[in-house]
Amino acid sequence: MIISDISVRRPVFATVISLVLVILGLLAIERLSVREYPDINPPVVSISTTYRGASAEVIERRITQTIEDEIAGIAGVEKLQSTSADERSTITVEFKLDRDIDGAANDVRERVSRILRMLPVEADAPQITKEDSNMDASMYIDVSSDSRSVMELTDFAERNIVDRLSVVPGVATIRLSGARRMAMRIWINREALAARALTVQDIEDVLRRENVELPAGRIESAEREFSLRTDSELKTPDDFAGLVVARTADNHIVRLGDVAEIRVEPESTRRIARSNTVPGMSLGIVPQSQANILAVNRGVLAEIERAKMDIPTDIAITTAVDFSVFVGESMKEVLKALTVALAMVLLVIFAFLGSLRATMIPAITIPIAIIASFTVMAALNYSINTLTLLGLVLAIGLVVDDAIVVLENIVRHLEKGQPALLAAINGSREIGFAVIATTVVLVSVFIPMSFMEGKVGRLFGEFGISLAAAVAFSSLIALTLVPMLASKAFENGMQRKRGAQAIDRFFKRLTDRYRTLLAAIVHRSWLAILVILVISGISATLFLALPNEYAPTEDRGMLFSWMRAPEGATPDYMDRQLRQFEEQAMDFVIQGEARRVLVRSGMSGDGGD
Repeated sequence: MIISDISVRRPVFATVISLVLVILGLLAIERLSVREYPDINPPVVSISTTYRGASAEVIERRITQTIEDEIAGIAGVEKLQSTSADERSTITVEFKLDRDIDGAANDVRERVSRILRMLPVEADAPQITKEDSNMDASMYIDVSSDSRSVMELTDFAERNIVDRLSVVPGVATIRLSGARRMAMRIWINREALAARALTVQDIEDVLRRENVELPAGRIESAEREFSLRTDSELKTPDDFAGLVVARTADNHIVRLGDVAEIRVEPESTRRIARSNTVPGMSLGIVPQSQANILAVNRGVLAEIERAKMDIPTDIAITTAVDFSVFVGESMKEVLKALTVALAMVLLVIFAFLGSLRATMIPAITIPIAIIASFTVMAALNYSINTLTLLGLVLAIGLVVDDAIVVLENIVRHLEKGQPALLAAINGSREIGFAVIATTVVLVSVFIPMSFMEGKVGRLFGEFGISLAAAVAFSSLIALTLVPMLASKAFENGMQRKRGAQAIDRFFKRLTDRYRTLLAAIVHRSWLAILVILVISGISATLFLALPNEYAPTEDRGMLFSWMRAPEGATPDYMDRQLRQFEEQAMDFVIQGEARRVLVRSGMSGDGGD
């Protein structure tokens, strides 16, 4: 091989090639995102429409069905699901895996815009959002207080916490779970309203007309000018109570406070949020699509520690769920397997070659090939996840093959008495095309795995390419760095340990016995076929008996329990049922078996987050 000859004669050339691969690989690692599994979720677009006061039947007939009929013909739709609840319609459109999410969302917006005039005038405009696997929250921050209501906590979080966490590098958005935003609620006294010959529509018209803020032009003079605005915006309950609703025939003024009670209350009272029976809410941290989840969550936790210095002592901020912990632990376990695999490979090489210098050559080439594969992963916008790291674990056994084959052939020439330089050239030249052929075969096996269709193809796409890249780089290193290192390491000959010689004698005896057994079986071919059939039958039976699942189950120390109330149940009824559940669950917290009991409930039509 020309490249092997050049590498032996020009050791700096071989060294530079390996150093460049290592440098590019280390730079690529910084660009790779970290997640537990590859992104396998299909493009999903959601359409949410709120029609306050409408029943589920009206929502289904006048909104859901109308929108469904219009968007059903969009190209690439895989699945269409809808939910019609009191005051709210939700439609989820799942597209094929190869559909661009931005193009799909634009098609949905264009179709929905066609039928806006067909929807009820009183209904809010449909909200169209893009949802994909990258929009899952990576952690939840719990905000609770013994002395403040959830409404006060929501206001405090939006003013003092959300903005601080939003600027953490890698954070895309902050979701508020269980939030109750402040609103001015007007409770009308129907008897007082009827006594004054007024209707609810009269009050609504007055509120729309009087509670406004409008530009009023500009006052100009020779030296100065002033911008004017009409500020009649109502901000306090007293402002609303003093609003003039009507005048009677005897010129008596009817104010809103005469016919209604005004209170500052949550925008929606149909949500329930508690942490260990204490009112609270959660902040969901959603990372950017290509962000490193581990780095993002570490940055959020650091910012929370800084924010605690400015937060009142009666407000507790704790980490409810940190999914990066599970990702980090998964990465650690895979890295442990990677280290153990590397150590076992080197131990076996040392046992057979009996030379520490010979063992160090594969020990150097394996990490270079693994690190170099990160350049391909970064170029293809892949991520570091459990499956890609698993591929690198498997790659160790494949990557070392090329180095061992070349090294063993060089050692064979050394045993014939050739000088190290000549043995490196002749040994690598003889085996060069065999190494290339083996690499091409392995790459041809793993590459098609990345082009399978469906979720399985998306799941193993990064796995196949990463493994194939590591194998390809191992071939290059085996034909450049290994001959060069061998020519330098064995300049003074190669001394083998007695243990390696003993292993050689053992395998020679094993080979002799195998030859005897093989000769006997060749004369009784029916026996070999019978053994193969029996083993195949047992394997097939065991394979069919094994349980099937998409992904292995794991214990993350969390228990989720869903509760569905009967149709027509009120928020108060749901709250009573949840408190009964809390009383039972809190026993585990008291006993130290659980850390936190989170309760979240949102009734239909509450406009939840």
